[in-house]
Amino acid sequence: QVRLVESGGGLVQAGGSLRLSCSAPGTRFTIYTMGWYRQAPGKERELVATITSDDITNYADSVKGRFTISRDNANTVYLQMNSLNPEDTAVYYCNAHWIAGLAWGQGTHVTVSS
Repeated sequence: QVRLVESGGGLVQAGGSLRLSCSAPGTRFTIYTMGWYRQAPGKERELVATITSDDITNYADSVKGRFTISRDNANTVYLQMNSLNPEDTAVYYCNAHWIAGLAWGQGTHVTVSS
């Protein structure tokens, strides 16, 4: 089993920055692509960014140029979020593809005030 632990959410003013972290502590399994998704109140969960085990990245159009996904080892992924705006307010979820399927974190709240 893969367990994901997220951190780094919070309240920030528009134009500010936050950095989210997600790790899979103690996992014995190989993790392939990792990603960040978000779900705003009343909306469906949507892709934010993904990164493969070869560091190939993919971003939603709405965050390109503002957010950066990175990975410093096989089991930890970050999301640097700059120039935040109120439309970025959501619960952010990390996920990870491993041999038995897809694992999700518990989510971390990001609130951007205007």
